[in-house]
Amino acid sequence: MTVRVVLPGLLRDLADGAAELPVEVGDGAALSDVLDRAFEPWPVLGRRVRDERGEIRRHVNVFVDGEDAKRLEGVATPVGGSATVHVVNAVSGG
Repeated sequence: MTVRVVLPGLLRDLADGAAELPVEVGDGAALSDVLDRAFEPWPVLGRRVRDERGEIRRHVNVFVDGEDAKRLEGVATPVGGSATVHVVNAVSGG
């Protein structure tokens, strides 16, 4: 099954300009597996999204079918075979 990983404009340059990265995984694969496969050709992109422990960085949000992965099971969140994963840079300011 194909999962779509959608990148924000700020990260597309790190994936040769791609807005979406299709990833073939089995149904119920962990989000960490999806991200590993999606970012395999672009390790710099992977390091911008995940820290050295493999967790989602503090200033990055990842949504699986509209649900915030950090509020679910983090990188252990199961991803359905036809899911859409959105990577979003967190916006902060004051």
